[in-house]
Amino acid sequence: MHVPDKWDMGSRELIHQFINQYGFATLVSTDLEGSHLPLLLTASEGENGTLYGHFARSNSHWKHIVNTKVLCIFNGPHGYISPTWYDSYPAVPTWNYSVVHAKGIIELTDDTTTAHVLESTIQQYEPSLLESGGFIADDYQQKLAKGIVGFKIVIDELQGKQKLGQHRNQSDQQGVVKGLSLSNRADEKQLLTYMMNNNIGLGNK
Repeated sequence: MHVPDKWDMGSRELIHQFINQYGFATLVSTDLEGSHLPLLLTASEGENGTLYGHFARSNSHWKHIVNTKVLCIFNGPHGYISPTWYDSYPAVPTWNYSVVHAKGIIELTDDTTTAHVLESTIQQYEPSLLESGGFIADDYQQKLAKGIVGFKIVIDELQGKQKLGQHRNQSDQQGVVKGLSLSNRADEKQLLTYMMNNNIGLGNK
């Protein structure tokens, strides 16, 4: 991924936070096949962390990518930026976005690890299902487990990019904030929320 210094997300810790927040990824193999999967990060495993997930067994993608290098793309908020929002002239339309790329060798996990990944996924997205106890019957869990294939990816390359207009002058940034705030598009509202939460591209410094 092309990441100019001005748009580099920065530290590994910030990239890990991004993965934890936007964990639904596109996993792409060398044959350009892609699968869309929730992935969990264990930051303490390996220099750059390790990703865990699972395929539906019926998804043939997993059958030909074991022990090969894959790319996982984590997309954050994004949105169209109108040149009319800038104070500077001339200007052109653009797209602002945040994204992380993680690469590594994919390996299959054993049944115990795969079961733990499933439980950890529920714990991250809806822990109350585990707290209530018995919501998913044991026999049904065992049936589901036969229909999935677990995997892990030890990350050996990690990139994070935030193209959020932070390179533009203060008045241009303020114009973008105003334009996004008046938008009715959900993507653009999410983009503005991300910018505000991370204090990037707001024209306040």
